[in-house]
Amino acid sequence: MRTMQTELKGLVTELGDRSAELAAGFEKAARSRGLVDVAYSFVGSPFGDLLVAMTKQGLIRIDYPNHDFDESLEELAAKVSPRVLESARSTERVRRELEEYFERKRRSFTVDVDLSLVHGFTRKVLEQAARIPFGAVSTYREMATRAGSPRAVRAAGNALGSNPIPIVVPCHRVVRTGGGLGGYTGGIDRKVTLLRLEGVEVA
Repeated sequence: MRTMQTELKGLVTELGDRSAELAAGFEKAARSRGLVDVAYSFVGSPFGDLLVAMTKQGLIRIDYPNHDFDESLEELAAKVSPRVLESARSTERVRRELEEYFERKRRSFTVDVDLSLVHGFTRKVLEQAARIPFGAVSTYREMATRAGSPRAVRAAGNALGSNPIPIVVPCHRVVRTGGGLGGYTGGIDRKVTLLRLEGVEVA
């Protein structure tokens, strides 16, 4: 009985190793032939695993653990391309930069971003948010003004709330005029954590 169990365990391990080899080979072949339009993987963070997705243009999505990852991938397949593949290698750079950021070893991201999922005023607001430096904060009114519509403060807040690339496009650095934190797509606790990680004093 023990011999059979040992043999079965060995077979399972062998099959698992072969499956991993086949998957790695498939990924490599798909990438080398340019068949991957959206590559994704998962990155550890203080909040749990994040979904990160890349296109040839850059980072297109980061999702917090409370998001439905399958739904996000289906959306990317519908709006960007159905050629979506999990690939740690293709997302290595953003994974490394995020890990360094969470370890307080990085103050800015160098990975390109792909804002093709957002348009119009929303895109303008997010482009302005991307310029807020590490450890600094801005206000919703300032974001609206810099995006060209000073009175559209509420719309600026909605734009930031729909940010598909949080952390790297740092909407957490936008607060209310007068010092209130305002909202955050990942929840206020995460906003506070990110601000404190960057050295911003939060009451």
